[in-house]
Amino acid sequence: KKLFGKSSEKRDDFEGQLYLFNEAESLMTEPDLEEQEFTTVEKHTRKKKPKMTDKFANLPVQKVLLDVPEDERICDICGTPLERIGEEFVRREIELIKPSLKIIEYYSVSYGCPKCKEDAEVPHIVKGRDDQKHMLHGMASAGTVAWVMYQKYVNCLPLYRQEKDFKMYGAEICRGTIANWIINNAEDFFRPMHEYFQRKLVSGKYIMADETPVQVLKEPGRRAETKSYMWVFRSGEYDPEQIVLFHYSPTRAGQTAKEFLEGFHGYLMTDGYGGYNKLKDCTRTSCWAHVRRYLIDAIPKGKEYDHTQPAVQGLAYVDKLFDMERKIHEKKSLDFDAIKEYRLKKEKPVLEGFWKWLDCQTAIKNSRLYKALVYIQNRRQFLETYLEDGGCSFNNNTSERSCKAFVTGRKNWLFSDSTKGADASALTYSMVETAKACGVDVYYYLKYLLIKCPSSQMSDEELEKLSPWNPECKEALDELFRKHQDAIFDAM
Repeated sequence: KKLFGKSSEKRDDFEGQLYLFNEAESLMTEPDLEEQEFTTVEKHTRKKKPKMTDKFANLPVQKVLLDVPEDERICDICGTPLERIGEEFVRREIELIKPSLKIIEYYSVSYGCPKCKEDAEVPHIVKGRDDQKHMLHGMASAGTVAWVMYQKYVNCLPLYRQEKDFKMYGAEICRGTIANWIINNAEDFFRPMHEYFQRKLVSGKYIMADETPVQVLKEPGRRAETKSYMWVFRSGEYDPEQIVLFHYSPTRAGQTAKEFLEGFHGYLMTDGYGGYNKLKDCTRTSCWAHVRRYLIDAIPKGKEYDHTQPAVQGLAYVDKLFDMERKIHEKKSLDFDAIKEYRLKKEKPVLEGFWKWLDCQTAIKNSRLYKALVYIQNRRQFLETYLEDGGCSFNNNTSERSCKAFVTGRKNWLFSDSTKGADASALTYSMVETAKACGVDVYYYLKYLLIKCPSSQMSDEELEKLSPWNPECKEALDELFRKHQDAIFDAM
């Protein structure tokens, strides 16, 4: 099934599925929804499509006049010269401006006192200063470094292909140089932000975690093919200040998570990996999406809608819970207390029914159904924890989506050459995914950090102003965007 079956987990409801649940529970009233604008379509509703002008609202517009040749501006009737009376819109096209490189040379302007230059022993001279610290790591500007980072960590473009692109732009820049730009700048300017984000994350109430393999070729004392891991720790999906942190480690040992999250006393959402059991000071919550996958895998082929099958019955309960959680996501105005009340009233009865179903099940040892039942039973306590607090997530899909960005990139660049490269990737992915989660432009955020040059000497108040959720930071990113658009327009 994993090789040739469909990968989507979506399923259609089958007749009689709802009768597995308490009828009174299904008739309960729900909190009012925040209505979106909808267009009515036969048999279903569909969100209104954005207008063409809305899709391209952020692009500069160049107006081209299709003028009449001068020798044709004569009246065919009387021969009088024609006068311009107006213009009308004909068409619109999108023009891609190919990236280009240029060299910017900075000269320090000197000023000296004309009166003292002959009389004084040491003439008084002042010179213009260059405060851009990132220039210590080569010729690349903040925008250039941000661009190569964006290409690798957002567009998943390996450095050897970026090397070819630079050659096409007219510059011979080898991939080793590009790698040094990324590694040195990430270590110097992203590390302080990463450490600040880590302090904020650990001091919060909700964290979601996941991990995925990565190959690092030159790890001291280890073979090149040895598997290492990239860990992901992120804030709860409902937190207003979204933080996504990547952390490279040579192993998957639970000690890594324990050390990274030292001092955390809130709710930790994870999958079923036992390494997280080392964290004793927090409250564990387990992922219902993993429960669902185990049950789907336990359904015999061709029996997907046969509700006499135990796995199908269990899946019906879980799908009902997912439907209810989907409604919570639609009610964007609900606070955590309202979410908790909703879950206790509507989801807890379904959950109790699911546990009764689970207690009645038996299966052949080592069968897929047996593995599913054991998996659920071993995590029963953690699967109920989300009912305690409305800020808890129901599943770990949010952190898995954050992890997916790294996995997609890994398929293209395959491995990290060194531990420094793996660390730099973790730092840069952290800035990239945090910017994405906060809804700001990734490229401009990377460029902004490289211009501002965060350092370990900065206070938390100063680093807070450089965080992507901060209004001051967002205003600065908008200004960078406007300057870029103006430059494009001037070049037209």
